[in-house]
Amino acid sequence: MTPREFKRRYGQAWAAFARALDQLELGKKKRNAEAGQGLPLFAVQYRQVCHHLALARDRNYPHFLVSELQALVDRGHRALYQTKTRFLADIWQYLAADFPAMVRADKHLLLLSLALFAVPLLGFMLACWLSPEVVYSVFAPQQVVEFEQMYNPASKVIGRERSADNDFLMFGFYVRNNIGVSFQVFAGGLAAGLGSAFFLLFNGVTIGAVAGYLTAIGSGETFWQFVCGHGAFELTAIVISGVAGLKLGVAILSPGQRSRRDALNHAAREAVKIIYGVMLMLVIAAVLEAFWSSARWLAPSVKYAVAAILWTMVFYYFTFQGRPKRGGVMHAT
Repeated sequence: MTPREFKRRYGQAWAAFARALDQLELGKKKRNAEAGQGLPLFAVQYRQVCHHLALARDRNYPHFLVSELQALVDRGHRALYQTKTRFLADIWQYLAADFPAMVRADKHLLLLSLALFAVPLLGFMLACWLSPEVVYSVFAPQQVVEFEQMYNPASKVIGRERSADNDFLMFGFYVRNNIGVSFQVFAGGLAAGLGSAFFLLFNGVTIGAVAGYLTAIGSGETFWQFVCGHGAFELTAIVISGVAGLKLGVAILSPGQRSRRDALNHAAREAVKIIYGVMLMLVIAAVLEAFWSSARWLAPSVKYAVAAILWTMVFYYFTFQGRPKRGGVMHAT
């Protein structure tokens, strides 16, 4: 095949690849999310042009033709590499700045969610500590017995379900349970926010009742050394799920200038972005709960010290991370 025939046969494919490159590069400059939707087709085109370049070199085609293909391949390589890099950069931007900033942006909902969760938690903790029998107003007697067994000071492993014989099974259980609780709190916002409020109150009551009761019967040290570490992520995630759910409720009850449907769609997009971070927090909590919190070989003082560090980190993250510096640049340490 002569060079002219080669270019005539594949020239349209090269032109199409060049147009795809133009669109992709333009999309990067504008940070257009739609720019990467055709990436799989672009990758196919890129491999085809790479093959044509190899053929042109192997057949000793003229330098201008090889240079033209080489330039397309170089642009394609940069586009693919920078797209992957941008994806990782977007993840870092979300975790380092956007997620905590979105949580702080709804500070009134954050305070409301925290109150709905923490007030019943502290109230029932105190009530069950002073009068342990109050726990039976929250749990059935068999459930109370199970709690006593899970946090018995004489148990070899803390907090493990009797049906789970290793930490990996418990990790799966904790992930499923934690995400299930978070989803209930979040999705409850579709009931005009009442569902989110109910599940925040419910979880506060149940956690507080267990904590107060176990402390009152002498299993407090076992319980607190178990929950103190992963609680920094798990309990905070529940409260933030409440923020996302209450956003949906506010959109339904007070849509403002938008229609109720448009307001809900807008709030849902923002709420889902918050839930992405919540899911990561719950996975971290599950890892700690399964492999760290339940370990008997760790001294309680070590667990409390690490818990203090974890709570401080979480507090700092949501209080200071992603705040704009002077000049308006987001702070992402």
